[in-house]
Parts: sequence; C-alpha cells; structure tokens
Amino acid sequence: MHLLNFIICVFVANNNPTLKIFHNSRCKHSRAGLNHLKSKTDNYQIREYLKEPLTKDEVKEILLKTNLQPIDIVRKQEDYFKKNLKGKNFNKDEWIKIIVENPRLLQRPIVVGRLKALIANPPEEIDGFF
Repeated sequence: MHLLNFIICVFVANNNPTLKIFHNSRCKHSRAGLNHLKSKTDNYQIREYLKEPLTKDEVKEILLKTNLQPIDIVRKQEDYFKKNLKGKNFNKDEWIKIIVENPRLLQRPIVVGRLKALIANPPEEIDGFF
C-alpha cells in the first residue's frame, strides 16, 4: 500500500504544471513568450489574465518571486498609466490594487515557477528556468 501511495504522489506531482504563464493572446510579445515556452517544455499552464484577472495574492507572489517592486511590472506605455498614474506616488498595496483593477497594466508575459518568476520579454528570458 505504501508503494502505491508513493506512485500516486509522484504521478500527481509530475502532472501538475511547474510553470504558469500570464498571457495576453493579443500581444505579440506574449505570443512570442508562449511559443518559446512551448519549445522548452510541455509542463506549463496558460493563464489569460485579461479573461481571468489576477488576485492580490497572485500579484504579491509575482513580486516576491521576481524580487521587483510593483512599478517594475507595470506597462508605462499604456494610456491608462500615462493619463492617470504617471508622476503620482503610490505605496505597494495601492499599486497592487491598481494592477488587479487594471490588468492591462501588467507587463507580459510573466512566467511563474515554484521558486522564481520573470518577465519573459524578450522570450529568451524563459531560458532561466531551464
């Protein structure tokens, strides 16, 4: 019975995706990142974050695993940023709330693994997982 439990645990662990890509299918950089990821592994999950928005905890996880500040994962070329956020100071929690409420501001693609995450632009950044 113990051997069977071990085999089941190994099977379940090996079938859980080890990487998650936060993807925007309308973005050429995100599509390039996804294609590069596909060329490296089959063990990933695609999260179309515009269809299924991030939670505050997911943004916090990205920040922790990238070792970046919220402003570092924000797309500063977005109109919303330029019109509403540029030149203003926000604390970390405020930035996280802004990102959750305005997911288009998120840099893309972002790939998250068990211990680290990175902005995969250029796509070759993904090689850091392998």
